[in-house]
Amino acid sequence: MSASFTKVSLITGPDGRARWREEVIALTEGKPQARLSALMRSSGYQLRESPVGFRSEFHCTEHPQWVFILRGGMEIGLQDGSTRVFAPGEHFYSADLLPAGVAFDPMVHGHCSRQVGDEPLVTLFVRG
Repeated sequence: MSASFTKVSLITGPDGRARWREEVIALTEGKPQARLSALMRSSGYQLRESPVGFRSEFHCTEHPQWVFILRGGMEIGLQDGSTRVFAPGEHFYSADLLPAGVAFDPMVHGHCSRQVGDEPLVTLFVRG
């Protein structure tokens, strides 16, 4: 069995709504004791700290980016009412962009996020 990494992506579906998709990234490079994926491009990173009680409105991702949870917990909510919580050490790829030529509708597009737990949420954003 070959080594792989599961990329959890928040994407915009054909109907303009955010949804989750998982895909396997093969770890085909490196050495047997440290398998690597192919090198991926990035254009910068940002760190963010969100206080206890932080909650966003519905919004779309402006730039596709990896989101890594460093401390605290982060809940992502979708328009269908589903939620997914990410804990320290977990991550996802945020790419739920507003469809071209469409005006943002907070009842249809995007996702919301909030801090969960009793400590501030610290995240690392790495732009693709």
